[in-house]
Order: sequence, then structure tokens, then C-alpha cells
Amino acid sequence: MRHRLLAFAAPLVLLGACATTPPADDLPGVPTAAADTAYGMFLAGNAALNEGRSDEAARFLEMARARSGDEAAVAERAFTAALLAGDIDKAAELAPDGPAASEPARRMGRLVQAVEAIADGKGRLAYEQLSGEAIGFPHRGAAALLAPWAAAQAGDVEASLVRPQVRGDLSVDFFGQLGQAYLFERARRFDEAETDFKAVTAGETPSELTVLAYGGFLERRGRRAEAVKLYDAALQRTPGSLQLQAARERAAAGRSAPAAPTVKEGAALAMLAPAATMIAARQGQIGLAYLRLALRLDPGRNDAWLMVGDFLQSGGDVEGARAAYARPKPGSPEYGAAQAKLAWSYQSEDRTETALKLARAAAATGDPDARLTLSDLLRANGEYAESVQLLGELIAESATPDWRLYYARGAALAQMDRWKDAEADLQAALKLRPDEPELLNFLGYSWIDRGERLEEAMAMVEKAVASNPRSGAMIDSLGWAHYRMGDYKAAVEKLEQAVELEAGDPEINNHLGDAYWMAGRKDEAVFQWRRVLTLKPDAKIQADAEAKLASGLGPQAPKLAGQ
Repeated sequence: MRHRLLAFAAPLVLLGACATTPPADDLPGVPTAAADTAYGMFLAGNAALNEGRSDEAARFLEMARARSGDEAAVAERAFTAALLAGDIDKAAELAPDGPAASEPARRMGRLVQAVEAIADGKGRLAYEQLSGEAIGFPHRGAAALLAPWAAAQAGDVEASLVRPQVRGDLSVDFFGQLGQAYLFERARRFDEAETDFKAVTAGETPSELTVLAYGGFLERRGRRAEAVKLYDAALQRTPGSLQLQAARERAAAGRSAPAAPTVKEGAALAMLAPAATMIAARQGQIGLAYLRLALRLDPGRNDAWLMVGDFLQSGGDVEGARAAYARPKPGSPEYGAAQAKLAWSYQSEDRTETALKLARAAAATGDPDARLTLSDLLRANGEYAESVQLLGELIAESATPDWRLYYARGAALAQMDRWKDAEADLQAALKLRPDEPELLNFLGYSWIDRGERLEEAMAMVEKAVASNPRSGAMIDSLGWAHYRMGDYKAAVEKLEQAVELEAGDPEINNHLGDAYWMAGRKDEAVFQWRRVLTLKPDAKIQADAEAKLASGLGPQAPKLAGQ
């Protein structure tokens, strides 16, 4: 069945990056005569930067800068490329300044230099750069969160304990209080530290990050029983968390408590919140820059490496993404998730053996998300029985199973022609998530294709289409419902819309051919079926199209269930 199942680790279209600098007469998009000039290097670097290949861009633009005598526009692009590639030392050296530099570049340059100062142990210099007005919008939040850590490194205890604030920025309020908790602990003002830790873990669903922070504080204070209780409560909400499980086991066994973050580690943590905020606000280049700055301060932050990998992969830099995903090492809590992401990158290139090998290694860590990824990859590669078994284990282990587990297992069971079992799972998922468009479409289409419960199924896919009016798959479901109910004019109208949205989908084109035939437009039907054979259909769709073309009789009139 072609109608899309929600992927739990969706693969992306990937574009590889060059591993080495090409010779001067082979720069992409640059005339040969210009390739060995500063201008040619600038063009090549600019193209690489626009395509997300930051490492390559940094090399070209640095060469262009050197050959041009530090011309302002070239230097600014070279700074950006070095920053996005993670060469923070070089970026700090190239930070734009002076009247020729743009104001946005100057502001980012000052932030980069402040981070580099912290990385070099120059807290006083960093604090001076961060606490003034030189670093303005959009970096005020990042500067405010970093400033207390720079003050701590400079030995200015009172300045380090001032809680950062930026009007209207809730993330600064929250993460500023978390940072303040750590800095109170660093200053041995433990009561005030605990007040802050309690505040950031208040509410019904505190984040795993803050639970681990407060639990670590309790362990360091020798209050292991309280830490265990805190971890147990969090595990009730997220029973599959490997980090919470590890923390609970450590506290219960009385092993050494986790160390409080160093200044650099705390500053790196402070950069993650504004990074995530920028990425969510579609300011991806700034978000990536913040992640690179965080990793300059703490290269062991695996969560930041995963975020870098996700960003690079979404932008087409597959080699850069894989390098980021390879950073978490076996035994780390993030290893399973990183291996799962690596697996999807190979699946996207049809390197299924490598993908499944990596996914199995990730699942072997016990990480529920990694096991879910393996089940998704197994289903994508036609290994339905093993996928069903794995999903069954995940459902059995969960006190309150996620609707997506039932959805995924139902989809795999449908592929195995175990419809009654599939239907039960899909209905269980729908009960948990009654308004989910993908689920409404999947179950609705399944009934439509079987000629069952047509009016109910049509209402479901109409609801799905209302939520996603640009989804060719969902509009196809609606068109196929009209076809099954004998309204061929409406079927043609909807299926033509679906083909416009997804012209390369063989199943939608096959459906449109059937609707044309039943509407009396037989030449157009034959054209559609011939087109289906050019679109790499699966075996079932190919056989159906070939049979209709060979017989010249077209499709049989649709029948309702029981007819």
C-alpha cells in the first residue's frame, strides 16, 4: 500500500560534499579562466556555502581572502564559512570589524570572539564583550546566558550569580535559572541552588534535562534516596529513557555522583537553548553557528552533535551529517540515537545492508527510539514479520503505548495480508489519536480500497484532506472513495488534482487511469496506464497496469464488500 505511514526517523534526500578541494581548473560553476583567481575561489566558496557544504566553503573562501588582500565582502563570507564548519579559532580571527563590515556580521563576530575567549580561559575578556551593548539583536539571549559563566571564569562570583534576563524571552528566563542553579552550587550557596533546581523541575512534566540536573545535585549533596525518588517519577512519564535509567541505577547503587559542570561545560549548555530556538524559528544558519560555538566549549556534548547532524542532513551535507552522528561513542546515552540516524542516511542511498546493520547495532543498546527506527527500516525493506515482532515487544513494555506503535504495526500487518489484526491495531491507534490526518487517511483508504465502510471512510479522508489540502496521497484517497462509490466524474476531478501534486506516483496515476476508463475517456486511460509503467511501480501495480493494457478491457467495475 502506497499511502504513507508516518516515519519515526524520516530519511531525507541527501547531497554529498566533496572531501577534498578540487584542482583550480575544476571548481564547480566557475569558468576555467577564473578558477585560479580570488574571484573564482570566492564564487566556488559562495556556491558551497549556499549548498550547506561549510567545510568546503571555508577552504575556498579562506583562499579567496588570502589572494584578495582581505577584501571585506570575501572576508565576511570566509568568517561565516569557518564558523559554520566549526573552525571557531579561525572564525574568531576573521571576525568582521570596521566600517566596511555589516552590522549583523560584526555582532556575530563579537559573540564568536567572546566564546573563543571562554574556550581560552580568558573569562574577564569574555565578560566584558558579553555584558555590554556591542552584541545586539538577534544574539542578546545567547550573550545573556553566557555572561554569568564568563564572570565565573573571571572569578567575579557576585556577577556570576545575577540571573540573566531578556525582556520577552522565556527561554532565557528558564535556562538562565537553570544556569543560576549550577552557579549557586559552584559558589557553595546550596539552599539558593536548590530553590532554582526545584523551580525548573516544577510542574507535571519537567524536562529530562532538568530532572537529571536536579538529581545530580541531590546525589552530590549525598541525598541519594531523594534522587532515586525524583528519577522514578520521571521514569513513570518516560520509561524508556536510558539516561534516566542510568542515573537511577547509579544513585540507587551509591556510585559516585556526576560532577557539576565546569565553566566551559555550563557555557556550552547555555548555548543549546538559543540554538534550538533559532532552528525552530527557521534561522537555521544562526542555529548551526550556536551549536558550533557550544561544541567549541564542550566537544563532548553529544546532544549538540546530533542536532548538528540533523541540520546538515536536512541541508544535503550527508558527509558532514555522518561525521557528526559518528561522534557519540559506544556506551554513551546518545549512541543508539546516533547510530539510528546514520542508518537512515544509508537507507536513503538504497544501501540497505549497511542501514540495517547500523540499525541493529543501535537497537542492541536497548534504546526504545533506536528499536523503533529498526522496526521502521525493516518495514521499509519488506521485513514485515520481524518489524511486527519488534513493535509488539515495544507495545508490551509500555504502560501506555504510543498510538504510533499501533499505527506502525497495523501498517506492517496490512502488508502481510493480516487485515483483521491490522484493522484492530489501526482502530486502537485512532482511539488514542482521533484527529491525526495520516492515521485517518491510512485507515480510511484501507477501507475504501477494500470496498468497506465507504461513507465512514470518506468522512475520515475528507477530514484528513482538510488538514493537509496539499497532500496528493490524501486527495488520491478521496478520489478513490468517489470511484468506489461510482461517482466517476468526481473521482476524475480529485485524482487529477492528486496527480498534479504527485506526478511521479505510480499508484495515483493508475487510479486516474481507472477513473478515466469508467468515465468513458478510454484513450486518456490507456495513456495513464502506460505512464504508470515508466514510474517504477511495485510488482502489484505493474501487473495490474499491464493486464489492463493487454486485455483492452480496462478495470472491472468496483464492488462493495459482500457483493
